[in-house]
Amino acid sequence: MNLNDLQNISSQFKNTQRMPVLFLGHGSPMNAIEENQFVQGFRKAAQEIPKPSAILCISAHWYTQGTFVTAMDMPKTIHDFYGFPKALFDVQYPAPGDPKLAAETAELLAPVAVKEDHNWGLDHGAWSVIRHMYPNADIPVIQLSIDYTKPPQYHFDLAKKLTLLREKGILIIGSGNIVHNLRLIDWQNINTVGAGWDWAIEAREKTNNWLLDGDFQHIIDYQKQGTFLQYAVPTPDHYLPLIYTLGLKDQSESLTLFNDELIGGSLSMTSVRIG
Repeated sequence: MNLNDLQNISSQFKNTQRMPVLFLGHGSPMNAIEENQFVQGFRKAAQEIPKPSAILCISAHWYTQGTFVTAMDMPKTIHDFYGFPKALFDVQYPAPGDPKLAAETAELLAPVAVKEDHNWGLDHGAWSVIRHMYPNADIPVIQLSIDYTKPPQYHFDLAKKLTLLREKGILIIGSGNIVHNLRLIDWQNINTVGAGWDWAIEAREKTNNWLLDGDFQHIIDYQKQGTFLQYAVPTPDHYLPLIYTLGLKDQSESLTLFNDELIGGSLSMTSVRIG
């Protein structure tokens, strides 16, 4: 980042105290309309931090070749799922976008070529959790896509370039799940909190310990850690939003866990707050 970038973003957004960073285990789309301990955890997380001036969300559900940022004035609510009740498809989250923030985000990530997008909107990885945190939809929300052609270390390093946004009242949220293997769901215990296969229990315990110890390299190099994480992370889409969150942590900052439960055998709702 050069001096012009700093001056540009400083002129567009006011200085604030440093905002925390969140990783939210979003789980089933039904969490958008159900009342349970996890959505209560999302609300509590919002109540415990300053109200942001805008939100930048990195969702597991915008997985692209290359990097994109939503840059429209009014992003649509995307119902990117099927087989759920009509009540879920009826949900709209009419938060405004923020084209200026999108442009600044693209500048901060240079020399990576970030394309401004006017077609995507807010997928359920974003709106299903944010609607519980800020139900009035009065905070601008943009999304940054995940380039599936890049390895975890790339995403960790890329996230560091977004650090300045935290000083401008912008809440950065990663939304996915650390343990996320839908093929191995225990359908008999699909709604049972605390239900986990042995490998899922091990994955939760090991990743939690690495998170709390600040041992992020083991998390970045998850593919080298053994069978338990290969089962927990069969594809990286839901895992990489965590990597973005960790890339934004300063060494002096605290890291805490919440919503730290397994459900349905092969899904963890574990969420992280930094700062």
